[in-house]
Amino acid sequence: MNNLRSVLTLDHSIDFVSQVALFDGFEAQELEWVNAHLNRDTFREGSTIITEGQAGHVVYIVHSGSLKVYALQVDGTEVVLSIIGPGDVVGEMSLVDESERSASVVTLEDSDLLWMERSSFEEGMQRIPRFAQNMARLLSERVRLSTAHIRSLAALHVNGRVARQLLAFAKKYGRKNDEGGVLIPMRLTQRDIAGLVGASRKRVNQAVVEFKRRELISVNENSHLVLHNVEALKFLTD
Repeated sequence: MNNLRSVLTLDHSIDFVSQVALFDGFEAQELEWVNAHLNRDTFREGSTIITEGQAGHVVYIVHSGSLKVYALQVDGTEVVLSIIGPGDVVGEMSLVDESERSASVVTLEDSDLLWMERSSFEEGMQRIPRFAQNMARLLSERVRLSTAHIRSLAALHVNGRVARQLLAFAKKYGRKNDEGGVLIPMRLTQRDIAGLVGASRKRVNQAVVEFKRRELISVNENSHLVLHNVEALKFLTD
């Protein structure tokens, strides 16, 4: 899996674990149990974490970095299903329904991941009632997001779809920078954005160039996007 290191007995931050949606509302002793059953690996950029069609034995939680979740069509073209960052969970569906992995997952940059084995995951679901409740809520949220995404593909032009996706990233991961903009601290390529919004890379490039010309967005020295006019971007999604 091209991991840089493997630390099996690392004392993970309880504060971070408590902020993961899957563990929301856990009591202190429940968070301690989760923390004791988490492992940690750091993976290089471009490492395949999950392969579509394989059996699933592990659930991953992003501690730092970003991952791309994608599926391959019959003709070999890639469909980007999501790009996820810190606090997000991936790989849990195979542990819940005991089916094969439904998509592949690759790191977009060096990424620090926490992971839990199937046996611990299943024990936690039985031991902690809130665990199962949170899992049901996460799966329900994904269905709602998928529905909203499908509607946007049908109703919005490419500029609107790109704006909507950038706003979604900003809402979930964004943080204010010193200039008052909203920084998205993830590596987002035009190719991956194109895969997310169902457009060609050329059309996404045209949208990004237009947004830059209008000073709605910029790219910082770390190649991360910064949104400067959220309201104008929202207008494009109406």
